[in-house]
Amino acid sequence: MRKVVVTQFVSLDGVAEAADKFRTGWDDVVDASGAEIIATQDAVILGHRTYDEWCAFWPGSDIEPFATFINKAPKYVAASTPLATQWNNATAIDGDLIEFVRELKNSAGGDIGVHGSIAVAQSLLTAGVVDELRLPVVPVVVGHGRRLLDGLPHIGLELIRNVGTPSGYLLADYHVVGSAG
Repeated sequence: MRKVVVTQFVSLDGVAEAADKFRTGWDDVVDASGAEIIATQDAVILGHRTYDEWCAFWPGSDIEPFATFINKAPKYVAASTPLATQWNNATAIDGDLIEFVRELKNSAGGDIGVHGSIAVAQSLLTAGVVDELRLPVVPVVVGHGRRLLDGLPHIGLELIRNVGTPSGYLLADYHVVGSAG
């Protein structure tokens, strides 16, 4: 069975919204961690807002290795309306998100990534279909904004890895061991 891996930059106070606005410069350890995460993924689930933002940026980006990965990977978009902009290998999810992800997990392939989509990640965590959380914690307190883990039911986590980086990031990876779903 495939794993669903949620990767989300968060501030020290848990804010995940608009991470591109508070992410500070990072180092080679953070870079290598990102490359390691996507190396096992061959599909991505995105929310509609993230999809719209990313399809305007990533097709022309040379930020590697993520640009090559995201432009080639099958992208499944949780969208209640049709996708206004087309992007290579992107498909709107037809029907229930949770059912779709459960079926995708039972198909052949590598890990399924959830990147930058707070509401999608929260829905999948609540439903109990997420296997791992990869949280690069940015060394900043933002003070306001949507938090990744707000409003979720009890979810048991087991630490897989924690690494401090030279630029002050904490790379915190967790295996989900129990949830309400």
